[in-house]
Amino acid sequence: MSSALHLYHQNATLLNNCFSLRCLQFSSLILNISQKHRYCTIPSANSNPLIDLKGLPDFHEVSGEAINEALPYIISETEKEHDSFDEILKTKDDVSWDDVVPKSEKIFDSLTLAWNAVSHLHGVKNNAQLREAYQKVQPDLVRLGSKASQSQSMYKALKILDGKKSEYDEAQNRIIESSIRSAELSGVHLEGSLKEEFNQITQQLAELGTKFQNNVLDSTKAFSYMVDDEKDLEGLPSSVKTLMATNAGQHLNKTVNPEEGPWRLSLDMPCFDPFMKYSLNSSLRQMMYTSYISRASSCDHDNSPNIEQIRQLRKRKSQILGFKNFAELSTSKKMSKTPEAVWKMIKELASKAKPVAKEELETLQSFANSQGFEGDLKHWDIAFWSEKQKEHTLSLNEERLREYFPLPRVLEGLFSLSQEIFGIKITEVAPNPTWHEDVKFFDIQNSQGEHIASFYLDLYSRPHEKQGGAWMGHAIDRNDALGRKPVAYLVCNQSPPIGEDPSLMTFRESITLFHEFGHGLQHMLTTVKYQAAAGINNIEYDAVELPSQFMENWLYDWNTLQKVTSHYKTGEKLPQDFFKQIVKGKLYNSGIATMRQLYFGALDMELHTSDDPWQEVMQRISKDYTLMTPLPVDSFPCSFLHIFSYGYAAGYYSYKWAEVLSADAFAAFEEVGLNDRQKVAQLGERFRDTVLSLGGGRHPEQVFIDFRGRKPDVSALLKSHGLL
Repeated sequence: MSSALHLYHQNATLLNNCFSLRCLQFSSLILNISQKHRYCTIPSANSNPLIDLKGLPDFHEVSGEAINEALPYIISETEKEHDSFDEILKTKDDVSWDDVVPKSEKIFDSLTLAWNAVSHLHGVKNNAQLREAYQKVQPDLVRLGSKASQSQSMYKALKILDGKKSEYDEAQNRIIESSIRSAELSGVHLEGSLKEEFNQITQQLAELGTKFQNNVLDSTKAFSYMVDDEKDLEGLPSSVKTLMATNAGQHLNKTVNPEEGPWRLSLDMPCFDPFMKYSLNSSLRQMMYTSYISRASSCDHDNSPNIEQIRQLRKRKSQILGFKNFAELSTSKKMSKTPEAVWKMIKELASKAKPVAKEELETLQSFANSQGFEGDLKHWDIAFWSEKQKEHTLSLNEERLREYFPLPRVLEGLFSLSQEIFGIKITEVAPNPTWHEDVKFFDIQNSQGEHIASFYLDLYSRPHEKQGGAWMGHAIDRNDALGRKPVAYLVCNQSPPIGEDPSLMTFRESITLFHEFGHGLQHMLTTVKYQAAAGINNIEYDAVELPSQFMENWLYDWNTLQKVTSHYKTGEKLPQDFFKQIVKGKLYNSGIATMRQLYFGALDMELHTSDDPWQEVMQRISKDYTLMTPLPVDSFPCSFLHIFSYGYAAGYYSYKWAEVLSADAFAAFEEVGLNDRQKVAQLGERFRDTVLSLGGGRHPEQVFIDFRGRKPDVSALLKSHGLL
């Protein structure tokens, strides 16, 4: 989630901690540090797509060379304007909102737009030239962020504004208060050697975050296993074999017949996930599983030392600011407020989920044994036998199901649902040149036909250049003072089209698309006119998953699935029997799934509390939150991008925290009756006008109360997972 650049400290927050909102494996863009690099000549706006940028760039023209030319110049010009404005503020004993906010927004506007574009490309078009340029410009970007966040004159101006609360509306006061808090957490009060150490840590953490991210990408790309014997592919659906043959062809630079091979295995999700579910070859499943859980843990890509350095630096930074550890610092900015509140939630949910999860695992073991499996299930057997059990008990076959989820139909249904419940119309339009030919661009109109927002849609996996996972990123934030309408990047990594067939989405891929679209809706349907609190900006981080997880629920609504599905060949609607099995499947092994998320959250919190080596922390936490002891080779933290690169450090628990809100919000629709579409539409309008509209201009708990009429209740979440 990118911070808005409207006040100095928030400029620094983006520059020092620049990340897009990532989900599940989500990827992101943390700043990197390299050698200082300054630009002295004014580049031409006619030839450089990043100079004098007022909106969206021509992505085809954003090269490493263009970045090297433009960004140092933009940073230099921004810093000059910043310094001049800082001098003006020093002379003022009294200031108004207009003296501070609109002017500081304008100062950082060009840099914001350019850096948003460059950061985005770093995630979706990663190559050696762009990566090198990204690293060259990073030190000055971080340095300017630290300088801006620690401006004494800006801090004084904010304190003056804070003393005039009655003159400003709720959103303005929220912005002022969070700006003051962020400045303080950025070291505005520090002096001398302590300030110097703090800023050095900021630089080091930025560098390490990007190094960590690049190691995960590079280690994932480095894995390759060619299969020459078709017998090793027994059990795999034809779509997976075709994908593997395509991967082999790209790797060998020749056309490969899917029936003849060879076939190439990779660790990107469209290949790894179905292979683990369907392959009859236990040895290959073991190889794939151990390769996946040990990514970025050896040789040139080893993240283990980076983990320990990041943890140490975060702790030291927290101590400089007066906190015991980073977990205290992180939660102080969130709804939870304290680590104790987080642990309370984790332990309460675990007490409900763990007994259920144990029973589910025992049932799975019994099922596998009844089907001829001998011995105890191993880690690489779980996905395979879970899929077999699901097919047996629910008559639900994922590969057959995906035939009813062709991408064009899913998008049509998603947009139709959005029009029905939120009153918006979504239309595909020709964009500026994009970063890839598969990328699409859409405009959003409100019920009066006014254009209010736009978004890019980049859905297919490209493991050679694109980070894994799925995310929503900011291209442009809403800013009424500058006449800006919001534009979002919606990015997934789903299965691409094969041959003449469209992309046939798994149900999980459909869930992911709805999830990211929920983030996009909050970014794009905001009615907050101040950039700093528009959309997702300024929302406490443990509440940002509310609209995304809320949107997932619609795929368990029969009325919605009729819009979203049709057989890609016959046009037949999804049979109702399939729908019933999908609904039952939502509860399938829900205890195991809940414990998995709680394990990640607990591991994250303990890694940012304890001083023990990460291996010991992982071993300790796994005893309470896993059902199967992790293998000795398991180095999952070495690829835990969320907490070491994406801004979820001591915050991964946010998924469950926000799920309490999202489950309770969707329960309101269930209470009025999902078949009463008039009432659903009326309630959807209220959801739009509260959760999707108010952004960071109001505290998320109050926003929830505005929608629901009361505080959130955890019972809806427990019920949705079959734990109540």
